[in-house]
Amino acid sequence: MILSGVEIKNRLNKDIFIHPFSEERINPNSYNLRLDNKLLVYNDDVLDMKNQHVTEDMIIPEEGIILEPNRLYLGRTVEYTRTENLVPMLEGRSSIGRLGLFVHITAGFGDVGFSGYWTLEIFCVQPIKIYPGIEICQIYYHDISKPFETYSTGKYQNNDGIQASMLYKDFEP
Repeated sequence: MILSGVEIKNRLNKDIFIHPFSEERINPNSYNLRLDNKLLVYNDDVLDMKNQHVTEDMIIPEEGIILEPNRLYLGRTVEYTRTENLVPMLEGRSSIGRLGLFVHITAGFGDVGFSGYWTLEIFCVQPIKIYPGIEICQIYYHDISKPFETYSTGKYQNNDGIQASMLYKDFEP
């Protein structure tokens, strides 16, 4: 079952934690999260799953920045979230998708107990100007059957910034 916006608000600071929180961003069954002012891009021409990659930081100025097609950008949410007893899910907003900007299309499934900022995979089909602080995606919550184990020690738990892929760690002995 997906929680309603009313239920998200009722569970704030109980088993849903969103900081900073603004009631204006509650939707009928989700909460809009904003884009921070930093992006990360890979510098390598070929990305090898077994290797850690060199990345470059980019700042999104207040006047915006134009993203190039066929390039992956990693961003992060302004909001830090923590969820207990629920499964958080993340999706791009439909208004953003209708501009050809795809946000978090493959890794939107969170783990119960996740705590941190959400790293966003951002890709566009044509040049598009983006701005810091835009409501770029939405988080929603599913109930989970019990018993369950809480995500507490994963590669991306308790992060404080944009997280490039750590898939290479899966290949380590």
